[in-house]
Amino acid sequence: MEQQRLFQILELDGTLRDDNMVINEKLAMEMYKLLVLNRIFDRKLVNMQRKGQIGTYASFEGQEASQVGSAMALLEQDWMFPTYRDHAAMLTFGYEMVKIIWYWMGRIEGCIPPNNRNILPPYVPIATQIPQAAGAAWASKYKNESACSLAYFGDGATSEGDFHEGLNMASVFKAPVVFFCQNNGYAISVPLSRQTASETIAQKAIAYDMNSIRIDGNDVFAVYVTTKNALEAARSGKGPTLIEAVTYRYGPHTTADDPSRYRSSEESESWRSRDPILRLEAYLRRQGLLDQDTEEKIHREADRLVNDGIQYALNIPKPDPTIMFKNVLSEKPWNIQEQESNFNSFMERYHHQ
Repeated sequence: MEQQRLFQILELDGTLRDDNMVINEKLAMEMYKLLVLNRIFDRKLVNMQRKGQIGTYASFEGQEASQVGSAMALLEQDWMFPTYRDHAAMLTFGYEMVKIIWYWMGRIEGCIPPNNRNILPPYVPIATQIPQAAGAAWASKYKNESACSLAYFGDGATSEGDFHEGLNMASVFKAPVVFFCQNNGYAISVPLSRQTASETIAQKAIAYDMNSIRIDGNDVFAVYVTTKNALEAARSGKGPTLIEAVTYRYGPHTTADDPSRYRSSEESESWRSRDPILRLEAYLRRQGLLDQDTEEKIHREADRLVNDGIQYALNIPKPDPTIMFKNVLSEKPWNIQEQESNFNSFMERYHHQ
C-alpha cells in the first residue's frame, strides 16, 4: 500500500503551502504564546523532578504543536480524554497549571478538572481511554447534545485491543469522537516497526470504514485545521475520524527512561530542524508579527506564569495521608479497614513521639 502523504500547511521556513486556510494573525499569535508557555512549563517540570519536587514525569517537548493545535479546536462543551503525556493539551483547554503540577506531585487535587471543562484525569494504562471516549461520545449523541469527544493516545496504544474495540464501536454508532494519535515513533523503547506491519496508523481506520488523515504533527496550523474539520464532521453526524499526527519526543519516555539505549542522539537532533516553535516563529516573522522584543516579552511572561504556578503548588500544606483510604470504595472490605486502622495507629504513635 502506498504510504499516505502527510497533510501540511506550514513549511519549515515559515511559508504556507496554502494561504486559504482559517488561520488569522490573532490565532497564530495565540498559538505561539501557548507553544512557548508549554515548552517552558515542560522543561521546568523536568527540573522539578530532578530536584525531587515531583515524581516520575513524562515530558512532551517536541510534541507541543500536536497538543496545542488539537486542543484549540475544541468547543467548551467538548470532552477531552488525555494520556499521561498530554498536559499541554490539558493546559490549552483550560486545566489549571497548578493542578497539573499537583498531579505530578501525587496529590488528589491534581485530578479535579475545572467546573466549566470536561477533562478527564490523565490516563496511564495504555489505550483504556479510547473505548471510554467512544462511549462518552455515543452518550452525547443519545442525549442529543452537541458535545464531541477527543481521545489522545500514542502509537503504542494501537497495539492494544482497546484501540480496535473503541474504533469499531464509534464507527458502528457514528459516535461524535475524534481519535488523535501522536505517533512519536516509539512506544517507550519499541519502534513503530515492531508495533505494526501497516505502513501508517491512519490506514487502520479503513477496517472500520472510518475517515482518517495523516498529518505533520509539528505543524500547528495543520493540526488545528484537521482537528477542527474532524470535530465539525463528528458534530454534524458524519461519524468519527482517526488522525495520525507524525511527531517526535525529544526527551526520554519518562524521567525514569534512558533513550540512548534504543535510539541515536543524531535521530533526535535531526527532528529539531522540524521544531514546531521555530517553524511558527519563522512564519510570524515573515508576517511582521514577531520581532526580538516581542519574542523576549512573550518568553518572560510565560516564564513568570510557570514560576508563579510552581511556587503556588509547592506552598500548599502537606496532604493528609489517610486520603488514600477515601473516595475509592463505597464499602471498604475487611482488609482495607484493617490497613486503615493500622495506619491510623501508626500515625498516632508517630505524632506522640
